[in-house]
Amino acid sequence: QVQLVESGGGLVQAGGSLRLSCAASITIFSCATMGWHRQAPGKQRELVAAISSLGSTNYEDSVKGRFTISRDNANNTMYLQMNSLKPEDTAVYYCNCASGFFQYWGQGTQVTVSS
Repeated sequence: QVQLVESGGGLVQAGGSLRLSCAASITIFSCATMGWHRQAPGKQRELVAAISSLGSTNYEDSVKGRFTISRDNANNTMYLQMNSLKPEDTAVYYCNCASGFFQYWGQGTQVTVSS
């Protein structure tokens, strides 16, 4: 059974930084695309950043220049470095692996940014 486990969330003041990690129980090279999604209360889940198996990335407009997604295939881990955090970044952050016809999700980690 595939497991994705996020960590690194927490409470931070506006302007601060956090680094999220997503550890996978599978070789993440099998994930054609991996991504970080977030869901704020009362809102739909949205894609924040994605990275392909070859390392190409894309970001949601509001996080460009502040967030950086990366993956370490050797250690089966994906990261999201979040800088200059804003209160509107507050959400539960989920990691995702898309492999063939399958989508795998972690359980989420809470990020709370205080003003």
